[in-house]
Amino acid sequence: MKFLNCMVVFCCLVLMVGCNDSGSGGTSTGAGATSAGEFSIETNVGNAFSTIFDRKVEVFGIPVYAVPGVGDDRLLHAANIMAQYLDNDEDGVADNQQVLSEMQGAGAMLAMWKTESDLDSFDEAAGTTAQDLGNDETHPEWHLNGHTGEFDAALEEVWHLITHAGYAKAYPNIFGEEPGSLLADAMDIARGGQFGSVPSLYPVGAWFTYDDVTCDYPCMATEYFYWTMTSVLGAQENRAGEIAHEWALNTRALVEFGDKAVYDLITDPQYSLPTMLPDGSYRR
Repeated sequence: MKFLNCMVVFCCLVLMVGCNDSGSGGTSTGAGATSAGEFSIETNVGNAFSTIFDRKVEVFGIPVYAVPGVGDDRLLHAANIMAQYLDNDEDGVADNQQVLSEMQGAGAMLAMWKTESDLDSFDEAAGTTAQDLGNDETHPEWHLNGHTGEFDAALEEVWHLITHAGYAKAYPNIFGEEPGSLLADAMDIARGGQFGSVPSLYPVGAWFTYDDVTCDYPCMATEYFYWTMTSVLGAQENRAGEIAHEWALNTRALVEFGDKAVYDLITDPQYSLPTMLPDGSYRR
């Protein structure tokens, strides 16, 4: 199973375990036992992942799977975040059908885990594109606490899946993760050059300075799309000090005036990108 990750695309997994280890936050009780908004949790049976994931939620045909240790509240929260990204105006229809079709065709799936051993049990399945999200890095309360405290990584991991399996495939010349796309061209400016690997020192004036040496060029593009989009949507406003080693333009205004190339790209209405930050309360 191929995993995308907030740190590395495809293979390498970096655990981001938060301080809140309250664990389940809910009970794994089977089909339809727990629901939130438009979604109910189903017992996961009859597929290649049934021995790993005991529950799932379907969002526009994209499964969000969870191992037994994941809380129902976290699973439902991740599903709602995905729904709000894909249907940002919450009218019950995905805002960009082409992106959704690409995700479905790629076998896109979100896999929620509790411990590192859960990750070890995952096996690659043909025709899937998987993104992992940890129970203890999923923080619904962040949205209720004025965007302070432990950051809700669901905003990042779900978006990575949507951009990699959706936007990059639907618009390869625009949002593709290889050199030459409009997104990649903007990223090259933001990094101070086109680097196939992480430079030992970024040029003075670069504002995207991601430094994980295991992150290759497509990985960097995925991260850049995340930082720019969530900064425009307001997710990074209170995180300037925390994220400064990776990303400097943490507000909409800073992106608009400091990285005009990408700002014009991600606010272009023809691509139906989100205009409001998801908060985990999808209601159509």
